[in-house]
Amino acid sequence: MSAITPKDHFILLLRPLAKVLATVDLKAPNATLRVSQLLPFAGGDLARARKAGLAAVSSDWLLPKEAGGIRFGRLVKDIHGFSVDAVLMDKAGPKHRHPNGEVDLCFAQNGSPRFDGTPEGWTVYGPDTTHVPTVTGGQMLILYFLPGGAIEFSKG
Repeated sequence: MSAITPKDHFILLLRPLAKVLATVDLKAPNATLRVSQLLPFAGGDLARARKAGLAAVSSDWLLPKEAGGIRFGRLVKDIHGFSVDAVLMDKAGPKHRHPNGEVDLCFAQNGSPRFDGTPEGWTVYGPDTTHVPTVTGGQMLILYFLPGGAIEFSKG
């Protein structure tokens, strides 16, 4: 029997989070508040995921790719209906659209970063929204939970 890899362990930590996220109506105007109530940032599952994610920032399995000074990687294609991507950034990323919505779990890596103006924690974008994800004031590890894995990057 083989030992569990750090990546598999991290995905196991994300499963209960994704299971709860699957119950949230991302179209609701209070979706971010609802997610924050269901999955408090200081909560046990989330605290363990935060610790494991930040510890893995220098690993090749979490952030194997780089473009324009932003490191990223897809962790899993489907857990409870979401794909999960990890992104480490300290600037603006590529503009994109969320056909089915997007739930972002943001962890401060250094400084006092804000993701789209919001400190570390949860941010929810409803279906058919578009934005340029931007981190200011430091660096963040962001876990993007994408319903159905759907994301459309803008051209040009």
